[in-house]
Amino acid sequence: MRKVALLLIVLLGVAHFATVSRCEDDVAEEKVETDEEESDDDEDDDDDDDTEVKEENGVLVLNDNNFETFMEGKDTVLIEFYAPWCGHCKQFVPEYEKIAQALKENDPPVPVAKVDATVASDLATRFEVSGYPTIKILKNGEPVDYDGERTEKAIVARVKEVAQPDWKPPPEATLVLTKDNFDDTVNNADIILVEFYAPWCGHCKRLAPEYEKAAKELSQRSPPIPLAKVDATVESEVASRFEVTGYPTLKIFRRGKMFDYNGPREKHGIVDYMGEQSGPPSKQIQAQKQVQELIKDGDDAVIVGVFSGEQDAAYEIYIEACNALREDFTFRHSFSSDLAKLLNASPGQVVIVHPERFRSKYEPASHTLTVKDSTSVSEVQDFFKKHVSPLVGHRKPSNDAKRYAKRPMVVVYYGVDFSFDYRKATQFWRSKVLAVAKDFPEYTFVIADEEDYAEELKGLGLSESGEEVNVGIQGEGGKKYAMEPEEFDSEVLRDFVMAFKKGKLKPIIKSQPVPKNNKGPVKVVVGKNFDDIVMDTQKDVLIEFYAPWCGHCKKLEPDFLALGKKYKGEKNLVIAKMDATANEVPNENYKVEGFPTIYFAPSNSKQSPVKFEGGDRTVEGFSKFVEQHATKLSQKKDEL
Repeated sequence: MRKVALLLIVLLGVAHFATVSRCEDDVAEEKVETDEEESDDDEDDDDDDDTEVKEENGVLVLNDNNFETFMEGKDTVLIEFYAPWCGHCKQFVPEYEKIAQALKENDPPVPVAKVDATVASDLATRFEVSGYPTIKILKNGEPVDYDGERTEKAIVARVKEVAQPDWKPPPEATLVLTKDNFDDTVNNADIILVEFYAPWCGHCKRLAPEYEKAAKELSQRSPPIPLAKVDATVESEVASRFEVTGYPTLKIFRRGKMFDYNGPREKHGIVDYMGEQSGPPSKQIQAQKQVQELIKDGDDAVIVGVFSGEQDAAYEIYIEACNALREDFTFRHSFSSDLAKLLNASPGQVVIVHPERFRSKYEPASHTLTVKDSTSVSEVQDFFKKHVSPLVGHRKPSNDAKRYAKRPMVVVYYGVDFSFDYRKATQFWRSKVLAVAKDFPEYTFVIADEEDYAEELKGLGLSESGEEVNVGIQGEGGKKYAMEPEEFDSEVLRDFVMAFKKGKLKPIIKSQPVPKNNKGPVKVVVGKNFDDIVMDTQKDVLIEFYAPWCGHCKKLEPDFLALGKKYKGEKNLVIAKMDATANEVPNENYKVEGFPTIYFAPSNSKQSPVKFEGGDRTVEGFSKFVEQHATKLSQKKDEL
């Protein structure tokens, strides 16, 4: 029995040994297989090495990792920055491959490459790629923009030109101004556009190529219109003289006198705008018929200066006054005695005549200013602004910002149409407004077509009123008031305006309910409590206007909450937020043009909030901004 037991133990031991050996063999085999797989993976990795420059149909493929090595020692290289999904890029592929073949046969050959800008983000940023395809010629590593035709013939010709050993980039058409040459340059120019920039400014970098292209085109005009630039970080004295506070700031100078630039910031827009600005601000007229037609059928005031000639001192004052307002008004002048007679004016006078449709028994049909040697330019401009609008004008989207920015403004909405068939009905309602407007000279009165201002009516809650005529008041600070719908008449309008004057009307504000518990580190602002929190003159307020769906806003939320906690002990500092999609901002100085929009409202300057435009949306970045503008911060900066 013992022998049997002993035999069993021996057999079990052998079996165990065999099993262990088999397991070890399996592990060894697995290890060998793993090593082989890793070796295969290494080979695959070698195949996917993105430092190697590959070629696709004659076009070299560059990326962030192989670009620098490839460019070493290269004189000229043609590069296309593309996006795989871009339709124009796809269409350009066969043409670009032809270009690659043509330049490969050049003597010496010129490498042709492409970069997927959606993957090689560093290169795309470095070369300021903002659209697809973008073509660059690199000469000794420096980019030369190409904005010609996307054809083999045009591109190959340009590359061959740049590839010449003696080729040098043409000098910049944009003049470089410093404190040493600034005054001489702008004082002697009939017109010049000057950009104040900072080298680190992203907006300035984006503007630079467009500005240079515009400078080149305008330099070829007859007479040329010069464009110049000033590095405001170096020439701080020059920048401060012209109150430059942001970048880029563009100013027009005419013989040293500064005017705001309100035009586009791309090549064609700059060229067109400066072309218009370079012409005279006032158009000369000779025939009486021209003025008669404007008075009979026009829809804006007719401004005419009457002078003895171009050497008339009054004419020079008039032209200077017109220059600053050329975008807001249409100016005309004449040296004709017949026209002076028509306007009942003498040389040296400026006349503003209202068209027939806007005349009434409550106001003169025209206004006259005599321009003397002692008359200032600002006096002439004030004359324009004061008399250009009739007692009750026609407010339209085209003249809204230029003519009707003053508040309070009483707006009467209905089907305004001055065409022949509807003119009588339009004037019927307007006459009722005139009867009230004459008694409230402190307010602006206008009529407006209800279709042009459908959204505005909706905001007033009047889009479904059922009335033929509706009335609203656009008050100061963005506040608005609606007249209860009822049959319109002069007395009804008078009562409404009088109630507004006495402060009996409540403004209409789109608002979520006011939070019952608002004691968190970040205060919740809605339309109804905006004035109570943000406009509180006892406290500084940092407010974020956000949208619930905005990804940037969601990303910002933890930092903004941490900021609120950091300053929770500050009784005179409020960190707040407002859902700008569900609430109306009842103050026009807090414009929300994107999400998030952040303002700091100092306790002593609520109507002039400071917009946060820095890129550092962190607790530290916001803290620095708050401490820079705070007026009531009790803790020392180092304690925060």
